[in-house]
Amino acid sequence: MDYVKPKEVVSSIAEAGANKARLPVSHILIKAILSGAFLGYATTLAFTASAQTGMDIVGAVIFPVGFVLILLLNLELVTGSFAMLPIAKMRKKTTVPLMLRNFSWAFLGNLIGSIFYAALFVIYITKFGNSTDHVLIQKIIAVAEGKTLEYKYYGADGMVVVFVKALLCNWMVTMGAVMAFTSKATIGKIAAMWLPVFIFFGQGFEHAVVNMFVIPAAMMIGTDISFLDWWLWNQIPVTIGNFISGFIFTGWALHYVTKEKPPVQSTNTTKKAS
Repeated sequence: MDYVKPKEVVSSIAEAGANKARLPVSHILIKAILSGAFLGYATTLAFTASAQTGMDIVGAVIFPVGFVLILLLNLELVTGSFAMLPIAKMRKKTTVPLMLRNFSWAFLGNLIGSIFYAALFVIYITKFGNSTDHVLIQKIIAVAEGKTLEYKYYGADGMVVVFVKALLCNWMVTMGAVMAFTSKATIGKIAAMWLPVFIFFGQGFEHAVVNMFVIPAAMMIGTDISFLDWWLWNQIPVTIGNFISGFIFTGWALHYVTKEKPPVQSTNTTKKAS
């Protein structure tokens, strides 16, 4: 049996988080660029499946392939690190400056990789700007506008909604990263991590790195989304929400329930001692 118990899982995550924090900047950046591109691939594959079948749930079932590539290759996805590195810090295996260094370079690398893939995909899908009739063009535009202009339309209420959807998203994304440690077998890792990622994508929650592809791609195609719309009404609040849920709902919670606790003395023993 290759099932790994929760205490061992969190200990392994702490070690992995410490190793991530110690990586050279060049390694963090390249691994993060690859992650951004691979997640873009997974997103367009999911959109293709949704368009071909007319069922978004089919795309959600397929989408986790990107996370499988990223986690099995031990690449850098900043949203997963939002849980793993805080666990390493709480277990005293890394420092705040090293953690923040990883977050910063991983975020930048994810952004570069996502935009790079978006540029290549837009060249393909528009036949280098000569066609706008592909079904995925309208899909990308509709999704991107729903992730920005719709929240903007609702104002403060929209900001609350996008933030809550970001919380809900990265709770499951970080659980996907955690579940990869619950098995020592490759097929077990794939099956375990697939479930939480499917849950988040199937419900249309807000993931910072997915949005680094979808929104710029729509902007390149020509939708009426400005740079300010992208960052103010999505990227910034989504990144903050992703961090909070990864850190607190997954990182802190799992650290707390699996850390070693001092034995509790019985009442009788306490009375005899006194």
